[in-house]
Amino acid sequence: MGKNYKNTPIIEALCEFRLTKDTHWDLIVPGLFYEKVKDTYPEREQRMIQEFELAKGPQSLQQRIGTSERSFLFAPDRKTLIQVGPHLLVVNILKPYPNWQQFKQRIQKAWSSLQEVVEIRGLERIGLRYINQIEFPTQDSMLEEYLEFYPFIGKKLPKQKTSFIVGSEFSYEADRDRCRVQLMPSIGNEKMTAVFLDIDYFLARSRGLEVSAALSWVEEAHNRVEEVFEGCITDKLRIVLGGV
Repeated sequence: MGKNYKNTPIIEALCEFRLTKDTHWDLIVPGLFYEKVKDTYPEREQRMIQEFELAKGPQSLQQRIGTSERSFLFAPDRKTLIQVGPHLLVVNILKPYPNWQQFKQRIQKAWSSLQEVVEIRGLERIGLRYINQIEFPTQDSMLEEYLEFYPFIGKKLPKQKTSFIVGSEFSYEADRDRCRVQLMPSIGNEKMTAVFLDIDYFLARSRGLEVSAALSWVEEAHNRVEEVFEGCITDKLRIVLGGV
């Protein structure tokens, strides 16, 4: 993340582009897009995806559940993939995470390929998300020794936790952007404790960014994610991660 770590905790990184509904989209778009990227992503699968959406009703927000077909395009090692669905483009890269430059090149290639087959009228959302799995040396490790972002437990509460979830959302760029940070347990073992640290930086204001500025936004989003990650960890954890 912010520094070069020999033991990088990143298990998945993804960049998501959601297009505004006035962008023309039809059934041939995924096929046209595939033709642009098939040299890098030769394996293609179709899947039905269940999606949840919050819609504003007459008196309150209402949750809607729907399904849509999505194309999954895989690189030969199946560690990098692209998802293409109605008004949606997602670039995923799984463990082992290479480096930002390589991931950024994948994002740039996917975005430029989509622009070649679709006239993009606007951006509903962009998101750059990093999911980290952090392991601590001992089963009874105190989170505050390794993290600056952890659950606070008052003195009168039990100290033995069976589970927890900590989350916060931070505002950037006059609330145009936000960063959602979540911490929750992962599966450890008898010798260590493990947690997920999920950092999602996203465009929170629909059409808050010009289409031409999308890739510049992604670069800045990565800088923000790095800053947040470094703000979440202590020097003791940096040693565990093998910071260089």
